[in-house]
Amino acid sequence: MGLLRQAGTEHAPAAASAAVAASAGGAAVAALAPAPHATTVVALRYADGVIMAGDRRATMGNIIAHRSMEKVFAADRYSAVAIAGSAGMAVEMVRLFQVQLEHYEKVEGTTLSLEGKANQLAQMVRQNLPLAMQGLVVVPLFAGYDTGRGIGRIYSYDATGGHYEEADFQATGSGGRDARSTIKLGWRDALSRDEAVDLAIQSLYDAADEDSATGGPDLVRGIYPLIAVVDAEGYRLVPEDEVAERFGTLVARLQTEGRRV
Repeated sequence: MGLLRQAGTEHAPAAASAAVAASAGGAAVAALAPAPHATTVVALRYADGVIMAGDRRATMGNIIAHRSMEKVFAADRYSAVAIAGSAGMAVEMVRLFQVQLEHYEKVEGTTLSLEGKANQLAQMVRQNLPLAMQGLVVVPLFAGYDTGRGIGRIYSYDATGGHYEEADFQATGSGGRDARSTIKLGWRDALSRDEAVDLAIQSLYDAADEDSATGGPDLVRGIYPLIAVVDAEGYRLVPEDEVAERFGTLVARLQTEGRRV
């Protein structure tokens, strides 16, 4: 202690601790009250376009923050975006993305190409990188109907803004691996719309069965995953009563096969 007094650093450890606490204030707050995170979303091609689906649960650590969050949105008439990661940042990013696409169409008198939309979203994800380094990661899925080529196309992203076109399907979020495995086993070329919807439902059900952050169908509250179709007729949600009916059919089939549900 005498040496510390002579060097004038007797209180250095305390000061250093205070400095560390101050500089890590955001991280400390995040550790105490983590921001809500959205999981799990999937996209897959079918004969006439693409299907995009997402569960409804948002979590804060081991707590369910929201049971009926929307994770699938129309980007514009012929494209859709689904979110995983930090919920608040992701929703704001989607809203800004929608405004930018609308603004471009009004100014230029035409819509961006599907590749242009994917590139624009990549720039927005890249701009979020400083926050992603602090744990507020946003990892979207983007899909749409390419009116020029007459096919559905899917793009996945990483936290740095890298984006990659997927051949047939993709899933992201905490349950993405399980959902992707289910789709991989069931996907085939030229799926019908109904077959693709059923496969998306099965993938989210299996993801929820393995991943606690992914919400399955809530029969008591009547909450079911959001599923959207994008084809030559544009973006539209699959009616909730149809989704509920298809989940009921899935559960009945699993029970018939002897699986516990």
